[in-house]
Amino acid sequence: MKSSHFFRNLQIIILSCMFFCFKTFANENIDERVKSLTLELRCMTCQNQSIYDSDAEFSNDIKKIVKQKLQKGESDRDIKKFLVERYGEYILFRPLVNYNNIFLWSFPFILLIFGVFFILIKIKRKKV
Repeated sequence: MKSSHFFRNLQIIILSCMFFCFKTFANENIDERVKSLTLELRCMTCQNQSIYDSDAEFSNDIKKIVKQKLQKGESDRDIKKFLVERYGEYILFRPLVNYNNIFLWSFPFILLIFGVFFILIKIKRKKV
C-alpha cells in the first residue's frame, strides 16, 4: 500500500518535471523564432538597425507583437505580411518580389541587355 503511494507520487513528480521542461523548451523555441524574425525587420526609428538589436520603444513593441503572434501559432510569413500592411515594405531588410516592385528587381537585367545590344551595334558599325 505504501509502495503504491510512493510510485504514484514519483509518477506525479516525473510528469510535472517533464511538463516544466517541455514548457521551458517551448519558450526557448519561441524566443529563438522571435530573434530570427526580428533580425530580418528594420527599426523605423533607428538608422538601419534591426529590431532585435534596437532598444527603441518601437522595437520593443514590435518584439512583443511578434512574440504574441508566434504564441498564437501564426507563421513567419503571416507576421511579415501583417507588419508590411501596417508599416510598409520599408520595415523589411529584404523587400518582397511582387508586382509593385518587379521593375526594380528586373531593371539591372534589362539595363544589361540594352548595354550588350548597344555595344554590338557599335562594333558592327565600326566594321563597316
